[in-house]
Amino acid sequence: MPFSRLGLSPYVLPALARALRQAGYGAPTPIQQQAVPVLLQGRDVVALAPTGSGKTAAYVLPALQRFAMATARRPRELRQLVLVPTRELALQVADVFATLGRELPRQPRVVCAVGGVSINPQMMALRGGADVVVATPGRLLDLLAHNALSLRQVQLLVLDEADRLLELGFGDEVRRILAGLPAQRQTALFSATFPDQIEALAAAGLRAPARLQVDAQAPAQIEQRALRVDGERRVELLLSLLRDPRLRQVLVFVASIREGDRLAGALRGQGIAAQALHGDLSQGRRVRTLQAFKEGQLQVLVATDVAARGIDIAGLPVVVNHALPRSPADYLHRIGRTGRAGSPGLAVSLVEAAALAHWRLICRRHGLRLEPEVVPGFEPTGAVPAAAPAGDGNGGIKGRRPSRKDRLRAAAARTPAG
Repeated sequence: MPFSRLGLSPYVLPALARALRQAGYGAPTPIQQQAVPVLLQGRDVVALAPTGSGKTAAYVLPALQRFAMATARRPRELRQLVLVPTRELALQVADVFATLGRELPRQPRVVCAVGGVSINPQMMALRGGADVVVATPGRLLDLLAHNALSLRQVQLLVLDEADRLLELGFGDEVRRILAGLPAQRQTALFSATFPDQIEALAAAGLRAPARLQVDAQAPAQIEQRALRVDGERRVELLLSLLRDPRLRQVLVFVASIREGDRLAGALRGQGIAAQALHGDLSQGRRVRTLQAFKEGQLQVLVATDVAARGIDIAGLPVVVNHALPRSPADYLHRIGRTGRAGSPGLAVSLVEAAALAHWRLICRRHGLRLEPEVVPGFEPTGAVPAAAPAGDGNGGIKGRRPSRKDRLRAAAARTPAG
């Protein structure tokens, strides 16, 4: 199905089609085929779509048509708001708006508002108004407190990566923002997973939404491998893999900020161009690190799950799970960073003895038959642990534990006043 059959107006279709071709978009993805026509009808949407499924363009295209068909106003009034959980994703979404809107007769003014940097440039950018604001919830509330923008005229609200918004402790902020928006608006909620919190948010903030779903499964063009290794030899095995000239650009996932810094340092000590990407870095450094990776100045980017949300690199050949994700659902979101737009990709998971049970849980959840291989020279010596005792079956899955913000709020609530 071509983009021309998604219901876009003939008034904007030629310009959007040119921009799509220039940006390398071929045919619409399944989530775009489902979501674009429904959003163009003005309906609320709840869409369950995995990372790498093309969901950003699924709401950007209808948003651009809405903008192009509206009467120009001076000063510009904020009509479209996108909330995202991370700075990297905010920058990516803003870039998609700019890329796909560049051929329109009138380009939208898009302001990206994120924390971790000075608020003053963002307040300056909002002078004269904005057509679209892409923001993290905390920074948006800061801007509202400074009277830098108004939500009174918002017609379209998009909650992107809604599961991460709640998982990272933004639930209260999102509810405050929802309370300040016009009741008559269109709302689109996109999420990679659908926990009970998302269902409650959808029930509270959306009107008879259309429910769309794209099954989370690894694209056929991604080769998946699992390698058995002793925990203390994971770095050594990774270095051995990186000697392969085909691994010119590798995204490596780790479990924590500390592990990311330690691994990046160990790789640099062996002459590998590597940097860590995580939430403790300044926004400027995060932007520079990600840009260096995109431009090929770095061979390895070591990232946590949160920091990796928003990383979208065309043709990324390899993803390595140096540590398995705590949540089985995150496995597909991680490996979905490679094999995009039909390109081949490779996903490698390093599995130590203590993680074998969790690896098998991941395989069961995703219907994989992927027994870990043994690499010559890296034969594991660690004993395989006994099966875990019967319990709730959670297996240490992330998402059921309170976030750091939630823990801080709970601690504050327990503290007696005085």
